[in-house]
Amino acid sequence: MPELDRIDGGPRSAIVIGAGVVGLSTAWFLQERGVPVTVVDRTGIAAGASWGNAGWLSPGLAIPLNEPGVLRYGLRTLLDRQAPLHVPATPDPRLWAFLARFAANCTGKSWTRAARANLPLNDECLEAFDVLTANGVDAPTIDAPITAVFENTRSAAGLLAELRRLREAGQEISCTGLTAADLAEQFPQVTARNGAGVRLDGQRYVDPGRFAESLARSVVSRGGTIRHRFAVASVRQHADALVVRSATGQTLSADAVILATGAWLGELGRQWGVTVPVRAGRGYSFTVPTEDPVPGPIYLPDIRVACTPYRGGLRVAGTMEFREPDAPLDQARVEAIIASARPLLTGIRWEERTDVWVGSRPVTPDGRPVIGAAGAPGLFVAGGHGMWGLTHGPVTGRLLAEHITTGKQPQALRPFDPLR
Repeated sequence: MPELDRIDGGPRSAIVIGAGVVGLSTAWFLQERGVPVTVVDRTGIAAGASWGNAGWLSPGLAIPLNEPGVLRYGLRTLLDRQAPLHVPATPDPRLWAFLARFAANCTGKSWTRAARANLPLNDECLEAFDVLTANGVDAPTIDAPITAVFENTRSAAGLLAELRRLREAGQEISCTGLTAADLAEQFPQVTARNGAGVRLDGQRYVDPGRFAESLARSVVSRGGTIRHRFAVASVRQHADALVVRSATGQTLSADAVILATGAWLGELGRQWGVTVPVRAGRGYSFTVPTEDPVPGPIYLPDIRVACTPYRGGLRVAGTMEFREPDAPLDQARVEAIIASARPLLTGIRWEERTDVWVGSRPVTPDGRPVIGAAGAPGLFVAGGHGMWGLTHGPVTGRLLAEHITTGKQPQALRPFDPLR
């Protein structure tokens, strides 16, 4: 693994490519260690998955995507355009090579490896948020259980089995079973069709767009620079520095460069020996008004839909669509989410939805992100967190900043080596 060529214990400057939660967190924690930082993004702050996700800070639900049941489910629903997991018919050989590699990792052994690798991130993720919010990031995190609802106790068995496997892997989980009467008392939005629930305590949620924007303001207030519409075309070594060149020919140079470009990570990473492919697992969300206030996050596992209190209404998020990250929004996917959720939720004004959004979550085939040194001195990678980029973003930034400034790989990052 290449080591950073350090002077006085760390780099004198850094460029972070990507202004999502992972990139901005890395920039903030580098500043905490005295490194001047410039952040560049091809669009702007939180323009990708960091804006429209469900906003859950949920270490108790950070379940690796390569669960063996996902493969069975995916094969069963491959041609169903209404299914939460959708792979469009396409001749893209890289996509099918990725899916074949993903399928090979949908085993108990690979899943357990990913679950155990995530344990240090889960253990420290909420503390990392607390560090940020105690030091200038003015977007609060809200303590609240996440409540999963099911038609009956038999339907809840799948989630309970996943939680049991997480416990066996070492994850601390506090959960309580709920009856239909419990659900009716606590959630006016849950219909009588739902007869059982599971409440996961010790979780939080946040307005993800507000959090990312506040984090960006904090980076700037601490002396950092953020450059919008700086689409990076290449990263090259030049003398003792790394040079970042934009598509329009602008250049920046620094001692350290961090690739935190989310679902676009593979394009630059391949140039520098990153062997783990990263693909876009696109998610959809929208906001709807509700007749009654929503007391907390609601999870509908059978249809893979997450619902969160959001600006006086409800943010509804779901689906996993393997398409190119810049492909246009598919309205049929939004309609599929509504069709599946409508029988399970009441008091929702579905036709008045706003903020309809699609964003690309960066997915790896083995359920583990890529965090650490790439194939050149001073070049680092942070991404591939799948659905847990918000939950794990700040702790990723803190650990990676430690790696960059000390030259020593934290034990927690070893399973996420980009060159594995």
